[in-house]
Amino acid sequence: MRNILLLLFSLAGGLTLSGIVANIYRLLAGQPVSRAATWTYYGVMVLAGPSVLVQNSTRSFRRRECSRLAYGFALGLAAYWSFMLGAILVDLAI
Repeated sequence: MRNILLLLFSLAGGLTLSGIVANIYRLLAGQPVSRAATWTYYGVMVLAGPSVLVQNSTRSFRRRECSRLAYGFALGLAAYWSFMLGAILVDLAI
């Protein structure tokens, strides 16, 4: 039971961290125009990626631009990415 709770906490923590970083970046930055801004964007997307992936794939799925299989794959990838971010977060906290 402890492992399941740790898995769920890691998933939730990673997705929360991702959402916070994505929204702060959207508030502070615009479109990257220089090479340094582009590399900063890539660095931020390492942390903000799951949230952005879920948002973009949900938008595509609602517009019927992707299949259920593609949408499910995107959600699974975002869940795994969130779990890994959350596992690192939990490891740093402990």
